[in-house]
This record gives sequence, C-alpha cells and structure tokens, in this order.
Amino acid sequence: MHKMNSMDLILKYFPELTDKQVQQFGQLEALYKEWNTKINVISRKDIDELYLRHVLHSLGIAKVMPFADGASILDVGTGGGFPGVPLAILFPNCQFHLVDSINKKLKVIKGVADSIELTNIRTTHSRVEAIDETYDFIVSRAVTAMPEFTKWVKGKISKKQNNILKNGILYLKGGDLTEELKQYAKVKAYLLSDYFEEDFFETKKVIHLPMKHK
Repeated sequence: MHKMNSMDLILKYFPELTDKQVQQFGQLEALYKEWNTKINVISRKDIDELYLRHVLHSLGIAKVMPFADGASILDVGTGGGFPGVPLAILFPNCQFHLVDSINKKLKVIKGVADSIELTNIRTTHSRVEAIDETYDFIVSRAVTAMPEFTKWVKGKISKKQNNILKNGILYLKGGDLTEELKQYAKVKAYLLSDYFEEDFFETKKVIHLPMKHK
C-alpha cells in the first residue's frame, strides 16, 4: 500500500522521474518542515500531508498540461512555492517565475530551491499587475475568483503557441465553479479525480482558460 504521504505517492503517478528528480522531490518534506518553523507558510495539517496536499496537487497541472521544453510559466501568489516548485522539478527545461506580494514566503522558496539545486525558477516580490513580461502559461492555486484573476494577468500571455493546450491560465481550484466560470466560452475544467484516486482530489480541478495575447 502506498503511504499517503511520502515519495511513494509521487512515484505512483510519475514513475518516470530521473534520479535527480526523485532526490529533489524527496528532500521537500524535510526542507519545508525546517523552513516552516522559521516562517510559517504551510498549516500544520498540510505539512504533515505535504506530498498529497501540496506536491501532488500542484502536479495535477502536469497531468493536464505536460509543458513543452522551453515553456515559460508564471506562478501567481505562489505562497510557499506551489504549484511552481513541484512543476519546476518535473519540467527542468521550462522556466518558472514565482511571484508573491509577501516577501518572507519567497525567502522560503529561495531556501528550498538552493538546497535542492533547482535552477529554473526565479522569484519576484511584487503584485502580479506590476509584472511586465509575457508567458506561455499562468498558473495559480485559487488565489481569487477567475474574473478578478483574468484582470490581474491581462496582457501577460505570449503570442507564440508551443504546447498542446492553448496559452493561457491553468488554475487549481475545488468545488462548484459553474457561476464563476459561466462567462467564459472556452474554459475547460479537468477533474483531478480522473488522474489521482485519493479522496483529497474528489472535488479538485484544473481549470484551463485560453487567453489572447492582448
């Protein structure tokens, strides 16, 4: 039986990891536990189930969208580095930009990234509206309602398409989103329960909203 909260859980769904990736993912628990005692970025309950509630949840995006090499991804309101850090480990040939308005959280991310030699992420202490760059995808974990979120990230999607899904937003969210998403014709919700069998994912989704460059 796979332990609910260990590397086994990640390997169960991502068996093709390289030795380096296994090592990087494997170090996350101890590192986050250590950092969390200094700067609280993850609740106690969640830190005890880090691989389920944070790492695998973040990797739900990868099941929906296996990023092509060279893709650029902005993680908005990254907090302790989710979904950005697990995705950056999984996709070493993509570039991740993690943004949060709370600087001390970014300190944790830098500490973790340095320890596991994760070189394809950078962090910026800023509100997302102030970021003046474009990306293939913008990822986030339910920081606000989608209409608000689309306003924040308007004009930050790059024109050139290189991935199997159209450039745009990939949003991790749970619950009934009918009302929130009804204004978007092209939105698609992917159920994480189609990929992961654990109860935690029962109502969790990845929302893909294609967005135009301008």
